[in-house]
Amino acid sequence: MKKIFLIFLLMIIIISIICFFIFYKNTSKVLKNGNNMNSQEIVDYILNISSYKANITVEITSNKNSNKYILNQEYISPNTNKQEVIEPENIAGVKLIRDENGLTMENSRLDLSSIFENYNYIGDNCLDLSAFINDYNESDKSTCEEKDDKIIMKTQNSSGNKYIQHKTLYIEKATCMPNRLEIKDDNQKTTVNILYNEVEINNSND
Repeated sequence: MKKIFLIFLLMIIIISIICFFIFYKNTSKVLKNGNNMNSQEIVDYILNISSYKANITVEITSNKNSNKYILNQEYISPNTNKQEVIEPENIAGVKLIRDENGLTMENSRLDLSSIFENYNYIGDNCLDLSAFINDYNESDKSTCEEKDDKIIMKTQNSSGNKYIQHKTLYIEKATCMPNRLEIKDDNQKTTVNILYNEVEINNSND
């Protein structure tokens, strides 16, 4: 009986130790991803995204009109982007997939040429958060600053497209999550405004 009791006691101690380390690890991660991260750590966190899912509201403004879309986005490093149109209803269900094989479209009566001609930027990767990250890493004019409760990352597009030259990403300090992405033309006029309704990020450092 004494031997059984000692074995039982040892098992309880081992289980307690394991539970303690699991709790400590999870607690440390929560603290690290919250208010304890400084500005540069938050910027690094965004730049090291390995995948994400997001529901976004996109407003695209041209000289003639303004259109609003609701999209679901998914990104998997290094080069897979998926985008599905939720609204407007007439193109709901359109899925655009960009990967190493190029650009393809699924579940739609429309063809790609119609998408590019009639729905500005829906088929363009400028709407992807991953495109902003690439521009930020490649541009020597990228900057970041802390203002109030946000981290503001600014960069310029490297493609030469004058309509999407200047990009600004606003990040909530409390959550380390993107809040808004603003894209302006070479005259600093807003052409694309993206609101992140929901976003789920996986980081390569997690």
